[in-house]
Amino acid sequence: MNEQRRQVLEMLAEGKITADEAERLIEALQREQPQSPPGVAPRPKPRPKYLRVLVNYEDDSGGDGPGRVNVRVPLQLLRAGVRLTSLVPPQALIKANAELHKSGVPIDLTELKPQQLEELVDQLDDLTVDVDAPEGKVQVFCE
Repeated sequence: MNEQRRQVLEMLAEGKITADEAERLIEALQREQPQSPPGVAPRPKPRPKYLRVLVNYEDDSGGDGPGRVNVRVPLQLLRAGVRLTSLVPPQALIKANAELHKSGVPIDLTELKPQQLEELVDQLDDLTVDVDAPEGKVQVFCE
């Protein structure tokens, strides 16, 4: 506990100020203090655990009204999936790649490496996509 906060609490205990005054003083002290003390390195940002997709929309088709989709995909699932590709026979990967390319997904599964996935996850950490439209809103982010 810092010295100023202790002084405020002592004044409260001695009856020199009221609890409301003590609360206001402590809040003012917190606003004045820097986020981290000088000389202390900031803590590293925690790694994201989930890729989150939120969709809110208006249902104009005569349904129950507004709708909501909330998808939370564990990033560990992506990591496990990349590791599993090493178990898939090369002939199957070639066929899967062909089908992906036919569907417009330009990914080569034979080139996926766990190291590349970690780079992707690091980049996803900074990803935030917000789409606002008259009929709905879409958000994609990591948490």
